[in-house]
Amino acid sequence: MDTVIRNASVVNEGQILILDVLLSGERIEKIAPTIVLNPAKKSIEIDATGLYLLPGIIDDQVHFREPGLTHKGTVFSESVAAVAGGITSFMDMPNTIPNTLTQVLLEEKYTMATEKSIANYSFFMGISKNNLEEALKTDTENVCGITDDGLYFNNDEGILANYPDFLEQFFSRTNTLIALHSEDDAIIKKNTQKFRLQYGDDIPFFCHSLIRDELACVKATNRVLSIAKKHNTRLHLFHISTLAEAELFDNTVPIRDKRITAEACIHHLWFSDADYGRLGSKIKWNPSIKTDQDRKGLMQSLLNNRIDIIATDHAPHTIAEKAGNYFQAHSGGPLVQHALLAMLELFHLGEISLVKVVEKMSHNVAEIYRIKERGYIREGYFADLVLVDLNKQQEVTTNSILYKCKWSPFLGQVFKSSINSTFVNGNVVYEKGLVQTDIKGKRLKFEKIR
Repeated sequence: MDTVIRNASVVNEGQILILDVLLSGERIEKIAPTIVLNPAKKSIEIDATGLYLLPGIIDDQVHFREPGLTHKGTVFSESVAAVAGGITSFMDMPNTIPNTLTQVLLEEKYTMATEKSIANYSFFMGISKNNLEEALKTDTENVCGITDDGLYFNNDEGILANYPDFLEQFFSRTNTLIALHSEDDAIIKKNTQKFRLQYGDDIPFFCHSLIRDELACVKATNRVLSIAKKHNTRLHLFHISTLAEAELFDNTVPIRDKRITAEACIHHLWFSDADYGRLGSKIKWNPSIKTDQDRKGLMQSLLNNRIDIIATDHAPHTIAEKAGNYFQAHSGGPLVQHALLAMLELFHLGEISLVKVVEKMSHNVAEIYRIKERGYIREGYFADLVLVDLNKQQEVTTNSILYKCKWSPFLGQVFKSSINSTFVNGNVVYEKGLVQTDIKGKRLKFEKIR
């Protein structure tokens, strides 16, 4: 049965136009000011007058915790939360148990997701000191990329950005997209020791931004960028957290032609170090949330295209795992259900346009990863869509939170906007608070890079 969405304010490819959008099966069949339906064919009509239709959000950095850490979250539970937040596709990290360091383990994740994920999905191949040859076998048409995010590189210590000799070898041998976390371990260790001498184990959480500071980010990012430029690597830098880092990236090249790209995360665009006193460990992330100047600088860098996309780094922990002193409280937090709402709130505050939100959360993610037939509202593309109501408030309450961990740093926040409904491959998977859990997403496919 076809579905026509009528009179929607369609936000797509730099414009906002009132249009009808016809969905047939999994795809968008027609987009026009007025669509006349075939009376002989059964169809569903959705009146979207006053609502905004966006391409489904694509989140390139999540930790859905399955397998091995399912007390925190599962592919099912977190994909339910994702579609309730307008995210129709995600890319999951390899720091599950066991770590995704072989092609067999990688394919096991995909098999699992076919049965459990409400949203479309891809999974990164992990990289460590001992699996380079295995990582290089990654199929670029069926896997989003290779990453170290959440993994330790060498004997439970350090991240890849701190091993330039290995980076030289790795970057010179692959055309697969490589996505990295970039902080300097030596600086972090030195800063940790300094504050430990002052406070013992009870370091105040506001010190997190001083321990994992701007210099730790800039030094590591400079190191990685220099090697990537030398080898013309397809490099993507996750969760840039400082203005100084953002200024290292180029904004003179069209997104399609960029070999080096970068992202900002929701928490770095929303919170600042002033929020540690109120929220403490709940906003402990790596890289750390830093100053309001950095927050504003990241937003400006999104607008001037030094930063290319927005992601969540959704990393649920139980509330017990976020408790305790500085060293006991885990880093990371849940965000997929409220990411788009947060960006729409920043739109209401005049910090970013709707067109730019769509560009950074949908279009550019599809371009960087070369995702086939997604990320835009185009005839022939998969019908991954989200209808939002900019004038209907939505409060984050304990009862409304869908994450398995059942908490959010946004608890109590009243957003001016709400998610009306979410479509994945032409199916309504979320509508006005209800998720259709019997419908499953698809594996993302990617263009072959030569």
